[in-house]
Amino acid sequence: MGGTALASLSQCLAVCLRAAQPQDKTACVHRLRQDWQAGAIPFDASAPRPLIDQPGQPDRPVLIPPQQVPRRRADTLAGRAALIHALAHIEFNAINLALDAAYRFTGLPRAYYDDWLRVADEEARHFEMLAAHLATLGHGYGDFPAHGGLWEMALKTAHDPLVRMALVPRVLEARGLDATPLIVGKLKAAGDTRMVEILAVIERDEIGHVVIGNHWYRWLCEARGQEPDATFRQLLVDYDAPPLRPPFNLAARRKAGFSEDELDWLASL
Repeated sequence: MGGTALASLSQCLAVCLRAAQPQDKTACVHRLRQDWQAGAIPFDASAPRPLIDQPGQPDRPVLIPPQQVPRRRADTLAGRAALIHALAHIEFNAINLALDAAYRFTGLPRAYYDDWLRVADEEARHFEMLAAHLATLGHGYGDFPAHGGLWEMALKTAHDPLVRMALVPRVLEARGLDATPLIVGKLKAAGDTRMVEILAVIERDEIGHVVIGNHWYRWLCEARGQEPDATFRQLLVDYDAPPLRPPFNLAARRKAGFSEDELDWLASL
């Protein structure tokens, strides 16, 4: 990878996870996926690997509890910049979550690692688009406080890929799909057509990410002889997952592979 083509997949993933500066992390991820697709990185799915419970991150933004993050109004320039910054922070964390899904869990099919490298690469592109647009508003990543709740979920689900697939793609990323129409409406009202375009790309890609999460969640359930719907509902309780609250973006969730039974259950909440 960039002169270390003989490094294994787990070694390359560790380099990207530990990269602290956003531009270093995104460049590392793009290079990793390119080299992986070119066949330049040996596949070591079952090799032991050092624990990485805290990925590299820049000194800023300052991380504060979620309830202390100020509300963001899109009808002012400062509020819109803060909203875009919050979205960029989500995407930066999503890069680490995707890398961690590929690094932490061993012994899975090669297609699993293909999928999560793709997700990491797309999350990196999302971050780059948002950071570039934020710069046009006179701000950079790190200018506003943020919270670390997304990575906390990575640690809560670090022991089991089935739990990770259930609670990150199927809960956190799916909630992002639910929130998108409301955010798009605010940005349209503010006249920010570029952000509306960016969010259309992000929504398209995130649907694909939830498809991946749904696929591997069901694959793991089948491999263990567990019924997916009942297992999912129990995991929500067992791990005190963020509550599933309407309105639900049923069209996006349907594209993302949620079954009609699941959508009916959501509609009943």
